[in-house]
Amino acid sequence: MAKMEWAKLLDTSVFDGKPEQPDRPAHVIAADRITFSAPFRRLANKTQVHPLYDNDHLRHRLIHSEEVASVGRSIGMQVGTWLATEENLIPEAASHKVAGIIQAACLAHDVGNPPFGHSGEEAIGAWCAEQLQGCSPAFRGIAGDRWHEFERFEGNAQGFRILTRLEMYRNEGGMCLPNAVLGAFTKYPMGAETSKRLKASGKKPYVGAKKFGFFEAERAYYEAAANAMELIETEGADGQKWWRRHPLVYLVEAADDICYNIVDLEDGFSSGDLSLKTVEELLSAVAIPTRRNQGGYTDYEKISYLRARAIGGAINACVQAFKDNHDAILDGSFSSSLIEESGKAAAFKEIKDLAHEQLFTAPRKTKLEVQGRNVIRRVLDGLCPVYEALAKSGWQQADLPSYERQVVSAVQLDLRDVTDAYSAMHSLTDFVSGMTDRYAVKTADLL
Repeated sequence: MAKMEWAKLLDTSVFDGKPEQPDRPAHVIAADRITFSAPFRRLANKTQVHPLYDNDHLRHRLIHSEEVASVGRSIGMQVGTWLATEENLIPEAASHKVAGIIQAACLAHDVGNPPFGHSGEEAIGAWCAEQLQGCSPAFRGIAGDRWHEFERFEGNAQGFRILTRLEMYRNEGGMCLPNAVLGAFTKYPMGAETSKRLKASGKKPYVGAKKFGFFEAERAYYEAAANAMELIETEGADGQKWWRRHPLVYLVEAADDICYNIVDLEDGFSSGDLSLKTVEELLSAVAIPTRRNQGGYTDYEKISYLRARAIGGAINACVQAFKDNHDAILDGSFSSSLIEESGKAAAFKEIKDLAHEQLFTAPRKTKLEVQGRNVIRRVLDGLCPVYEALAKSGWQQADLPSYERQVVSAVQLDLRDVTDAYSAMHSLTDFVSGMTDRYAVKTADLL
């Protein structure tokens, strides 16, 4: 069976063709561009687990992304060293690239997430489904094989759109990130219709088919990167190409899994949703053993220390799982997560089960998710007449009626690329998914 090659997988050429700077590697430039971008900054006011929370010690998505990048860098350092010094699959000088590529992809991994977390994705998807079924004349011209992009609105695909089209060099490669960073970022290397059909086939879907990773509008950007890295390619039932995951995706995913599972426990304790005893027991099952005496520590300090040890234990377990499954990862047959295949799998399952039973259903969180869904619906309802008027005017922004022009100006709605129903719905979802929680509430009140 054909295997992907590390020499190609670590390709750091970029969309605009600029040569790499010897004193500033492409993956460093990528991390800098992501860090200084507006979508990354907006994560500071986007829900992680506890929406619109008053406790400043709890994570929001910006802190989460920084923590994931830190863990991802540590994982990448271990794997890069292993690939170079033990497996001799990459030059020793290239071992740092693995950590740098993963760090950049981790920084970007949540930039496409809408306000109010996954409930925000569901709210956008449900509203779009209603419009596609005939409620709004503005969106009736969208081809049926593109409906799934909006009916199951996906933050991962929106993130890829931001990175490759919307941010920085608009419509000219976006941030122009290295191919390897785009490969490591894309957990679901296929379009929406392909994913839908693979899941409907009755067979257990490939792990990269659980969702979709790019919209058809950005397919060419992913295809160019995939071809440059020689990712394993196949064809879906819809006739569209899709690819096996870039191997570094599994390490980015592991960093995310480690952080949100472990720090959710710490935040659950800080918010009062979980007891000290419960969190201590769950973290101890993952943590690197220690003989350090914790006498004199506050309860919060005890949990923080255990959290750090647990992250260390989880990193080691995921790195070992990557090594154990390396051949299957390279030939594209590995279809699981490193956490699930690691020696800490049972402990992480227990953490996930508890989170679903107690954290994700906490009354305050549920109430605010309901509020968030209604906020997003009010924004979408309030902006929809702009697109209906735009469609009626033949997509000529200059011909919008007075009130619709006022709305565009008031919220700074970007209509530059709107020329048909498909681009109109992308423009609307670009705007709504880009809002922070706070700005969404403010805009809903305005509209």
